[in-house]
Order: sequence, then structure tokens, then C-alpha cells
Amino acid sequence: MGDVMVLLRVLPESVDIDLESLKNDITEKIKDLCKINSVNEEEIGFGLKALMFQVIVPDEEGKIDRVEDAISSVKNVSQVDTRDISLI
Repeated sequence: MGDVMVLLRVLPESVDIDLESLKNDITEKIKDLCKINSVNEEEIGFGLKALMFQVIVPDEEGKIDRVEDAISSVKNVSQVDTRDISLI
């Protein structure tokens, strides 16, 4: 089995959330589940920004779901969406 690169969009609960702190909390939570390739901010609108996590996970059943669930459990995370999955 190989690995897959996954692009995840993480929306904070409000525009008042410190994205740098949220990024650090998420990184700490998922560091044992996957390799974080990059993290960028994406403007959504009306002052709301999303965090775009590009992570590499083993191509195993349920592994992406476990990463999403871990991110969802972080305080101040409103929503997690898988935007793209690529076999590498």
C-alpha cells in the first residue's frame, strides 16, 4: 500500500478565533496520525478564513476519517471538509 495526500479545509467557529493558535492545536492533535505537508489560510468571506491542511496518510481504510474526527474534536473547530485526495 502507498500513501495518499489529502487536502482538508478546517473552518473555525467564528472570525474571532486566533488561527495561529487553532493551527497549533490541530497540528498537535493529528501529528501521530499523519504527516503534515503544509498549512495555509484561505479567505472565505466576511472576515472568515479557513485553514487548509495538506497531509499525507497511509492508504488504509478509515485513516482519513480518523484524521477528520481528530480535527473535529479540537476546540473552536466548526467544520472539517475533505477537499481533495491524491494517491502519491
